Amino acid sequence: MDSMMMGAMSEDMMSMPGMQTMDMAVMQACMDACAACEQACTVCSTQLMDCAPACMNCADMCNTMMRSMMRMQGMTMASMMAMLDACIAMCQTCMDACMEHADHSEVCKMCAQSCQACMDACMSMKNMMMAAA
Repeated sequence: MDSMMMGAMSEDMMSMPGMQTMDMAVMQACMDACAACEQACTVCSTQLMDCAPACMNCADMCNTMMRSMMRMQGMTMASMMAMLDACIAMCQTCMDACMEHADHSEVCKMCAQSCQACMDACMSMKNMMMAAA
């Protein structure tokens, strides 16, 4: 995301209680991980394996998480934490389902790795938010 957009988002976040010390690089990394996971899950869902429903749900959750972070107005700390928890849970479910096929499907392996990266990024975001509160 370009610096002008991140600057505008940073200004919006400064008005949220407890968010004044938000590290925009951590937020950007989380949005990037959500976007990558959404794409990987979308590709994986077309492979006609039994992980497809989990992949489709994970893609939707990652997209929603990313969009929520881009639209900070009206977002509260509690709602953002709940969204991050939901995204982490959905990524875990998808990763578990894809790992069952990872030995014989490079697409499932890639999807599982993307889910892990997204979970890690969401945890970093949560940790940063808790430290800022």
